[in-house]
Amino acid sequence: MFNKKQIEWSQKIVAQSIKEGMHLSELLRVKNKTYDDLRYASYDLSSYEKQSYRSLDDFRVSGAEIPTVSFFSGAGGLDLGFEAAGFGHQALYEKIPLFCETLRHNRPAWKVLDNDVSVKDEMIGSLKSAIGSTKFSDGLFVGGPPCQPFSIASNQRFSKSGENFKRVGFSHETNGNLLFDYIDLIIHFKPKAFLIENVPGLKEIDDGAQLMKAYGLLEAAGYSVNNPLLVTADKYQVPQNRKRLFIIGGRSKKVFVPPASTVRSLSCASVFDMATIECENHITREHSAESVFRYMALPYGTRDQLGRVDRLDPSRPSKTIIAGGTKGGGRSHLHPYFPRTLSVRESARLQTFPDDYTFTGPVARQFTQVGNAVPPVLAAQLAASIRDCYF
Repeated sequence: MFNKKQIEWSQKIVAQSIKEGMHLSELLRVKNKTYDDLRYASYDLSSYEKQSYRSLDDFRVSGAEIPTVSFFSGAGGLDLGFEAAGFGHQALYEKIPLFCETLRHNRPAWKVLDNDVSVKDEMIGSLKSAIGSTKFSDGLFVGGPPCQPFSIASNQRFSKSGENFKRVGFSHETNGNLLFDYIDLIIHFKPKAFLIENVPGLKEIDDGAQLMKAYGLLEAAGYSVNNPLLVTADKYQVPQNRKRLFIIGGRSKKVFVPPASTVRSLSCASVFDMATIECENHITREHSAESVFRYMALPYGTRDQLGRVDRLDPSRPSKTIIAGGTKGGGRSHLHPYFPRTLSVRESARLQTFPDDYTFTGPVARQFTQVGNAVPPVLAAQLAASIRDCYF
């Protein structure tokens, strides 16, 4: 697959593109080749043991569905996991139109609503109508309020000396208070159990004072709330180094037992052994010869400083799939075997989305949807633990 002749040919074709001033994509088309015919200068395939990719179907159960309402649903990563674990969605709330389009495209039967969680009276009226009651005592609320105000990654786009660098947390005028808006709905409708998802930075804002306030409100409303659960996805059958924080509580006194983690991290190699022929959302970027020339020199796990992209190491979990800002796409990583950035589908596989789950909209916004999501396979394991504890 990666022989010396292929490497030499790749170097020559890139040099020819630069010399003749012909875009690399055009030159490849003339020669009836693609970017996947190009090779890096170095490979080391003897240093790791390949592991099996775990799909969402591996965690699917049958039986009576537990009623669930989802908030801040995004592209549905959390919801796919709960669906697989036996939870049935009575309503999903997501106010970004494109994300709603993706949800409706993939799950026409789901009731996707675009109400704004921060408008309390409107939300209460909408939710009463959706669930047919003023209470939700036999059901589950799940949701991950937008995490950018608490995220390290979102602020790494800025200079440390710039005014945007520090995480603004709960002072963010649009998203910072959505956590408490969500908690208000939990307290009002009294679901049997709830899940709150966010980034680990949530614990650090205001030295933990706001999180303590959230716990106090929930406990005063009769909930037993577990300690913040910090999860690293690669220890839960997800081939990606992705850290997330989960707060889970219920109206019973039962102690929540989280899903068991694995001893070994799951490497990303298996993702790139999967065929991509005729896959949806598999459009790859047509890089310039100059960019590919830089990429080709990168060893596994190193960064192209100019483009700020990393060549993935197949012996390790992928680096975190980044969502990017609300109006732009996420930043993709470099394929471990071909000197190009990943497609949306390849990124979605690292997130454990099924191949038949399609992302709508422009490619840049598809990356945003993938990068914002909770990996469905991780969500399914958390859902199974919640089901076993509270239902």
